[in-house]
Order: sequence, then structure tokens, then C-alpha cells
Amino acid sequence: MTISDPFHALFTHPVIPLASVRAEGHIEAIGDGLVDGGLPVVEVALRGELAVQSIRQLAARGDLLVGAGTVRSTAQLSQIIDAGAQFIVTPGLDVDVVNYAARAGLPIIPGILTPTEIGLAARLGLTRVKLFPAAAVDVIAMLNAYADVFPDMRFMPSAGLNAANAAEFLAHQSVFAISGSWIAAAAHDGAAAVAAAAREALEVAHSAALPQ
Repeated sequence: MTISDPFHALFTHPVIPLASVRAEGHIEAIGDGLVDGGLPVVEVALRGELAVQSIRQLAARGDLLVGAGTVRSTAQLSQIIDAGAQFIVTPGLDVDVVNYAARAGLPIIPGILTPTEIGLAARLGLTRVKLFPAAAVDVIAMLNAYADVFPDMRFMPSAGLNAANAAEFLAHQSVFAISGSWIAAAAHDGAAAVAAAAREALEVAHSAALPQ
């Protein structure tokens, strides 16, 4: 397996929910809701004191693909791999972090924004990257430009995405998935709310006819 193996289970999901866990009681609600909603994948952001505990608890379920997000150092990588993380998402493109993930046999989706970063990602063997922060740019215009110059690269827009604008991004030929926090954020209303948000996101993805 390579760090961007398109056949890895991670890349079968058109939506990757991002969870910034603020309350211990939300961990179970997120896991139960995503599984019941048919979207058994979650990126747990390394923000706050519950992040590593959340990764460990969710990974121990065995019915959920659990990754770590906002990973900024190899020291963090070592910790979250021990906790059971199965994939890595980073806010930027750190060569040491990418190489560490490769040695560990874990897929990684690093954050990029510029052509220089995309070129470096390609040289590192990556074909899947996170376009971040999506809320700060004209995502569609950027994707259109990058599609011509980097035809083999696929993108996951992240930051500022929600149920209302997901379809626009999912329909783009260069997008393999989107990342958003609105699904897991429903945990404050319980597992049923998370499941409903997950089902809605999948319906949007399917109606957008996401290219692979």
C-alpha cells in the first residue's frame, strides 16, 4: 500500500466527517451515529484534551475507520498511532510527517494550497491532498485551474464546508471527498442527530455523482 493508495478503504468515502470532541459523552454519540448513518469514518482533530482519548475509544470499536487530523509533528504521529489511528490528515505539507506515515504504512492526506505544495506532494508520491483552508479561497476556480496543470492530483476541500454547499464541491472532477465538521458536531443532540446528518451528506454525495 502507498500513502495515497486509491484502493484503501479511506478513499471509498465521499465525505470524511471531522470531529473536534469537546465533551466525553459525545464520543459514543459520534461513533454510534456515523455507523448507524452508513458513514463509518471519522477524522478526530487533535484539538483539546479529549482528542487522543477519542481516537483510542473510537478505534477500539472495530466498526469505524478512525483517523487523526490537525497532525503537525512526528511526535504527535507516534502518539496517535499508538492510540489506534488508521489514517492521517494534516493542515500543511510537512515532509517529515509524510515520510513517517509512509514508514508506518498509513495513508495520509496533507494540506496544500499552492501549486508549489502540490508539486512537492506529487514528488512525495501523493495523489490525494486536502485543499485547506477552502473557506479562504475561490475553491471552484482554484480546482479548475489545478485540474489542467495537475490532472493526476485529487483534492479534499476542507474548512467552510457544510450541507448547503457540499454538492457543488462533490460534483467537481478533481474532488475525491470533502471534509466537514457539521456531521460530528450534531453529537450534542445525540447519536440519532449524527446519523441523520450522515445520511443527508451521503444523499448529497450520491446526487452529485462524485467522480472517482
